[in-house]
Amino acid sequence: MGLLDGLKGKAGTLAGKATELIGDNSDKVKNGIGKAGDFVDSKTHGKYAQHINGAQSKASEMVDRIDKKDGKGDVGPTPPPAV
Repeated sequence: MGLLDGLKGKAGTLAGKATELIGDNSDKVKNGIGKAGDFVDSKTHGKYAQHINGAQSKASEMVDRIDKKDGKGDVGPTPPPAV
């Protein structure tokens, strides 16, 4: 078994744990996405606001997809909370 095979197995395990953690704490993750985006937006003085908002939306949609895959019901896309 090569080095890459061992890494692939560990990556799969970590991905499963991350999915579980996101599914259990989706509201907190979305809140963190919103805060991080707002922080970057403030540091760039709004210069990249459109790109930051797009990234926040995509990340929030990813959290929603993980929730839906985790069996949490029909969860529609929701934007991260404004801070």
